[in-house]
Amino acid sequence: MTEFRPLRRKSRAISDDEARELLLNEKRGVLAVNGDNGYPFAIPLDYLYEPTENRIYFHGARQGHKVDALTKSDKVCFTVFGGDFHKDGEWAPYVRSTVVFGRCRLESDPTLTLEKIRALALRYYPSAEEVEAEIARDIRGTQLYVIEIEHLTGKQIKEK
Repeated sequence: MTEFRPLRRKSRAISDDEARELLLNEKRGVLAVNGDNGYPFAIPLDYLYEPTENRIYFHGARQGHKVDALTKSDKVCFTVFGGDFHKDGEWAPYVRSTVVFGRCRLESDPTLTLEKIRALALRYYPSAEEVEAEIARDIRGTQLYVIEIEHLTGKQIKEK
């Protein structure tokens, strides 16, 4: 099993449950892969976190930089941040972030792909009718990606 670095500033750590709650409630994250020529490649994306499965799902094209990078190495980092709040009497907000390390693969099961794409879309589209119309129009060109979470950390910082 891979060993991951502990959070350096433990005083800023949030619990795993709080980190998972952030994954569940936020809507956008940044996926980082090992890109071309040793350069990292990081892209913002919409996602679906399934806590009972310990997985993150997202969709994208069937070819391109991300697919090429994942073919070479399935190791990824996924970061979500948000959950801003203020403490009484303080002007600077507190922000939380979750960093996930895991392995990403392409999903090959068409039934599971459709199920997860539908669930993902329902987080973002205003109606189920719009989701179904989008699926009917674009599902053939859509690939489902699955991140199997191996490790996560969460922290909270004061933006000051």
